[in-house]
Amino acid sequence: MRPLLRTVSAAVLFAGALLATPPAQAQGWDIAKAAAPYKGTQLNVIFLDRPGYRAIIKLLPEFEKQTGIKVNYEIVPYENTREKEVLNFNSKGDLSIALVDLVWIGEFAENGWIVPVSKLSGDAAITDPNLNLKGFFPLLLDAFGSWGGTTYGLPFDNYSGLLFYNKCMLKDAGFDKPPATWDELANTYAPKLTVPAKKQYGYALQSLRGETQSADSFMRMLWPAGGSLLDKSFRSNLGSKDSQAGLQFRQDLMKYMPPGVVSWDHAEAVNAFAQNQVAMITEWSAFYSTVTDPKTSKLGDCLGVAPEPAGAAGRLPALGGFSLAVASQAPEKEQKAAWIFIQWATSEAIAKPYVQAGGVSGRMAVYDDPAIKSAYQFVDPMVASWQKGVPEFRPRFPAWPAVSEVVGEFGSKMMLGELTVEQGAKEIGTRMEAILQKEGYYDGKKKLIQ
Repeated sequence: MRPLLRTVSAAVLFAGALLATPPAQAQGWDIAKAAAPYKGTQLNVIFLDRPGYRAIIKLLPEFEKQTGIKVNYEIVPYENTREKEVLNFNSKGDLSIALVDLVWIGEFAENGWIVPVSKLSGDAAITDPNLNLKGFFPLLLDAFGSWGGTTYGLPFDNYSGLLFYNKCMLKDAGFDKPPATWDELANTYAPKLTVPAKKQYGYALQSLRGETQSADSFMRMLWPAGGSLLDKSFRSNLGSKDSQAGLQFRQDLMKYMPPGVVSWDHAEAVNAFAQNQVAMITEWSAFYSTVTDPKTSKLGDCLGVAPEPAGAAGRLPALGGFSLAVASQAPEKEQKAAWIFIQWATSEAIAKPYVQAGGVSGRMAVYDDPAIKSAYQFVDPMVASWQKGVPEFRPRFPAWPAVSEVVGEFGSKMMLGELTVEQGAKEIGTRMEAILQKEGYYDGKKKLIQ
């Protein structure tokens, strides 16, 4: 018997009533019939302690009731998830479904740990006739679910970087709208919004060493400035004029940030904003439910949401999130049951209740719903940001975790003033190229795909 993770009990999950009418059936898919041969199948998956996962957990009882398929989940901190999944796959463990981060897709696909969608979608008996892959935002399906031209996973819990701002603080400082550009944020808005004596700051950039530093801080400033981590030959591009300008801009902006921001993760940045200590943050759309909840936020009607500011290269916001893919290690019966679940969890049919429960759907249609657009301020800015973006905002190749550690270390030293921008960029470039050399990107063993 394959060991279980954590069994989801329908008795404990109170929100099944959200789907009083089975949405998949309402859309023409008899999911109960499709799942009948797999009734009693146990699926194992890792979830995160984030709004999108809490939302799908609320809806799970209805899925289990309709299908008889049991979904067992373990909630794991993001920082430990990749390691836990990799160990599970390498030991032929019990995971039926892979939670695939944007930057893990290359590693998971190249190692054969996940099953191409085409292997499953060709079976009409287990595939929703309304699957409609074209209903996902193209950027999301490409960035989160695809590698080397093959689709492996369906977008789930996807984020865009947004500008969250305090309308009341901006108004008191003489502004009736948020900054449209990074230049405006740093040189016009932040100086007037920063009052250290009151412990009030114009802006905060979460920059904790690790993935937060490498992706949410370092990379966020490269792309809008016209820079990038790598050039077309996969050599470091951090010494370029545009990359240097973006990283120096981050240093210059620090005088308007709270002390200690280099040790802040998302929770600290979001909390400082929610407690009226910071006027603006650029954070993931998934935190919208946190900054609108009276239990965790004092903002009330002062909350404003806009797209991330534009830089010299335009508006190129942070892109983050996941896809759900069938694990190749699972037995065939389990793979088919997993495919049924993944389709349901990412379907157009449950997109609205999923968003209402606190999730962010990758489906386009739900954001055309007037009720959704009027209820959630983040919708229009997020949809605008998903029209154009950079799939390799963080490189998605298998070498990224090792590169991320290097960027996290020296990016933090740059912010702390232990290294100049030029010195830090050089150190990162040297170490990054050594990693890529070892991985085979310079001798033709691996294709230059990121």
